[in-house]
Amino acid sequence: MIKDLAKIECPQDEPLKERLEAARAKLFTLQMQIKEHNLPVFVLMEGFKSAGKGSVIGKVIKNIDPRFFKVFTMDKKTEEEKRKPFLYRYFVKIPKEGKFVLLDGGWMNEITKDKLQGNLDEEEYIKRIHSVKRFERQLTDNGYLVMKFFLRISEKEQKRRLTHLLEDKNTRWRVSDFDLWEHKHYKKCEDVFDRYLEDTNTSTAPWYIVDGKNKKWAELQVLERLVEGIETALQNSRISVPILQNVFPLKKMPKLSEIKLDKRIEEDSYEAELDKLQKRLGELHNEVYRKKIPIIIAYEGWDAAGKGGNIKRITGALDPRGFEVHPIASPEPHEKARHYLWRFWNRLPKTGHIAIFDRTWYGRVMVERLEGFCSENEWKRAYNEINEFEKELTDWGAIVIKFWVQIDKEVQLQRFTERQNTPEKRWKITEEDWRNREKWDMYETAADEMIEKTSTEYAPWHILESNDKKYARIQALKIVIEEIEKII
Repeated sequence: MIKDLAKIECPQDEPLKERLEAARAKLFTLQMQIKEHNLPVFVLMEGFKSAGKGSVIGKVIKNIDPRFFKVFTMDKKTEEEKRKPFLYRYFVKIPKEGKFVLLDGGWMNEITKDKLQGNLDEEEYIKRIHSVKRFERQLTDNGYLVMKFFLRISEKEQKRRLTHLLEDKNTRWRVSDFDLWEHKHYKKCEDVFDRYLEDTNTSTAPWYIVDGKNKKWAELQVLERLVEGIETALQNSRISVPILQNVFPLKKMPKLSEIKLDKRIEEDSYEAELDKLQKRLGELHNEVYRKKIPIIIAYEGWDAAGKGGNIKRITGALDPRGFEVHPIASPEPHEKARHYLWRFWNRLPKTGHIAIFDRTWYGRVMVERLEGFCSENEWKRAYNEINEFEKELTDWGAIVIKFWVQIDKEVQLQRFTERQNTPEKRWKITEEDWRNREKWDMYETAADEMIEKTSTEYAPWHILESNDKKYARIQALKIVIEEIEKII
């Protein structure tokens, strides 16, 4: 049930003043506990036009050290944001551990505005709702406090405020054409807002409806709920989150030990085939750019399996202005302090461009799992979260191609030894590679489970038999071409 604070009667001036002072002092005290407990707080402020969202945010942040918060006004999309997935502009703004982010308008405003203007049909609206609920749940599951406030004012009060703004030349600019349209269609907008609030109200990220008529009362309601939410989140920080069952259709995949690795290609055939396939991929890249189709190619696999050489043959066919390769290493401190998918949302391509990942978000269920960098609950939860992430990408229109580059243990040893004994290749081999080799069986078990649980019909895994690197390169080119041709 939505927590409709707007129905609570505003107290008399003296009690209101006392409660405001107490709530402000409490929030000031709690900010240090947020920092100590690494609690990220994400506040979404929505509401009717001229309801006072900016004013409330301004009063709330007076009680927080400026080093601990950021405020973003989510108005018009930039040209960059228009060429990214719907959730991109919001996911990249999530706070670091121990910090606040406050949004003046956000995903609710974008969805309801598109719905009101006829830019979203019913099917697309429902898709967006599912996206938002997954987004908010992923944040709360990963330890974020998500607080959502909706400031409600009456049609009469909205008219009074808009008129007041329009009468002063110094504030007239604050009233947009859409603000006036919203007031003219107040009841229609109210119906769309109410539906959205019901559709996205959840136990972990509920909506709080605030009466915006009295500005001090609105400030108090927001402050008291914010304090209450922070205190509860600090108490519940150690509670494990239930593991959700996968709801996406999966493609049956073989175990890695069942893959035959005896396939080879002759040198003459390789050169001719490589030239032909690279020419075709180059042609398709032009079409991809023209039709604004984003492509994401993800590489996972054994150390020394040939990922680098494979990527090089893909990029050798592409216009360098239209792709980027992302070598993924251990997360930097500012990346580690956020949701683990944050650094990948930041690296997504624009429409018409290609992003190639050398190692990926699957580190959560491989390296982080086996090396103890995350809890069991976190890596088990990640299978579903990753499927949801890739669903967002394909719903956006992206082609997602995932490669597991497979070799056997003996071939890996040969390649490790060659690297160690060849001066110009020695940089490629590290002590960590040898340590990982000792855990081959554990990694194989984890890889099998990963492939089994994340090979969805919309983003299936492709196993590249890479005992013969050249054979694997040809196969990768063929698969990329085939997947693009399905869409072109």
